[in-house]
Amino acid sequence: MKGKFIVFEGIDGSGKTTQINELSKWLIGTDLIPENNKLVITREPGGTKLGKSIRSLLLDTSRETPPDSITELLLYAADRSQHVNEIIRPTLEKGDWVISDRFCGSTLAYQGYGRNLDINLIKDLEAIATQGIAPDITFLLDIPIEESIRRRINRKDDRIEKEGREFLSNVSLGFQALSEDSNWKKISAIKAKEKIISEIKSEIKKLLKNK
Repeated sequence: MKGKFIVFEGIDGSGKTTQINELSKWLIGTDLIPENNKLVITREPGGTKLGKSIRSLLLDTSRETPPDSITELLLYAADRSQHVNEIIRPTLEKGDWVISDRFCGSTLAYQGYGRNLDINLIKDLEAIATQGIAPDITFLLDIPIEESIRRRINRKDDRIEKEGREFLSNVSLGFQALSEDSNWKKISAIKAKEKIISEIKSEIKKLLKNK
């Protein structure tokens, strides 16, 4: 039996790591995951050994010549292709569950809406990279731009985070548009974390009931 693929998306500072940790603890403590199956937590970019090197190329702020927009897009696609073939697909085929911090939605939001690259080009590239693998559910943790900036005030920004307020605003608009898809669930991430995880649990239960 195929496992479940859960993705968390959102602008930086939205609390994805916190909620992934909360969800994983809850799932491990329930009988929702079939006996003899397990839960794998991963991320993009950087979910594989090769991906960690790609992540450094993408996010390191110390490089004299950073990748241009198209190179950036292709690097994300390379990371995703390796991630799908090395981690995600084999895990799901064993009936295990995968929770990923970011997937295709981030590329559409950051490179499509943020960099203003052609959306159809990105979708064509994603089709090659994912080879039909898609999340069963994607959670968008939604926060205002000002809240993202406030939460990251004492944190060193990576290369993407340094792009500034206008870029982040465009990315946020991208996520809003993507969250209209029926497989996406938008949750306000300015609520108490207990309220947020409660909503996430409810959506997971609905997912299992309907499929």
